Amino acid sequence: MVEGYREITLEVKDRVAVLTLSRPDIRNVISHETMIAEIERACAHVNRERSISSLIITAAGTVFSAGGNVKDMAERGGMFGGSPAAVFWGYRDGIQRIPRAVDAVEVPTICAVNGPAVGAGCDLAFMCDLRIASDQARFGETFVNLGIVPGDGGAYFLPRAVGAQKAAEMIFTGRTLSASEALEAGLVLKVTPSTDLMRVTMELAADIASKPPVAVRLAKLLYRQGLRAVNLGDFLDLCASFQALCHHTDDHLEAVRALLDKRAGRYTGA
Repeated sequence: MVEGYREITLEVKDRVAVLTLSRPDIRNVISHETMIAEIERACAHVNRERSISSLIITAAGTVFSAGGNVKDMAERGGMFGGSPAAVFWGYRDGIQRIPRAVDAVEVPTICAVNGPAVGAGCDLAFMCDLRIASDQARFGETFVNLGIVPGDGGAYFLPRAVGAQKAAEMIFTGRTLSASEALEAGLVLKVTPSTDLMRVTMELAADIASKPPVAVRLAKLLYRQGLRAVNLGDFLDLCASFQALCHHTDDHLEAVRALLDKRAGRYTGA
């Protein structure tokens, strides 16, 4: 267990980090400063520690995250209060730090969605590269139901995760999808019984973490750049550059030898 956190926990074992939202008493809302800062700090920790090759984000309790604190919205407190300019900067300096931090994670991210993921909680799931859902999970891009819009980047992440048309339906109607509907729509990779969620997620994370560490991090960077690329030629140059780096790693040669020897590779990150 990595020390220094109050509202999340961060555990690292066998090259896999697990970030757990740990405020089930308030449905794991993520709009207050302490939670935001700890998520931000945990993501930075993962980037610094080259021994980590995958990150799981999950939550304690029966709710993944209710997103923003609706009581604060009603009272116009916290980031939701003040003049329009104050609210603008409140979002910029507050909850928007989460998508910036999660999007900047250099290793593959997997969201283990243990229960309802609503509003910004839904968006947090879609900030990750992969999603595995419990059969108790629900997904709701519910901002319009409160007379607001996805202020934390959901309208950016959701179409990239599920395609424009399904994202449009979710954003414009605020309808909540069941786990089975999410699977059918391609929002999640798979649905498991709640008792199997972390086992299945850990198996996927461990599979990723068993690969050559440098290649995993560069593949993640390339994958993210590919989602945003507007020019094929520039992107292919980036691919060639990353490939040149990989060809000069010890792990590349070890992977080739392991394949030829029909054995598991032994990777050092060098």
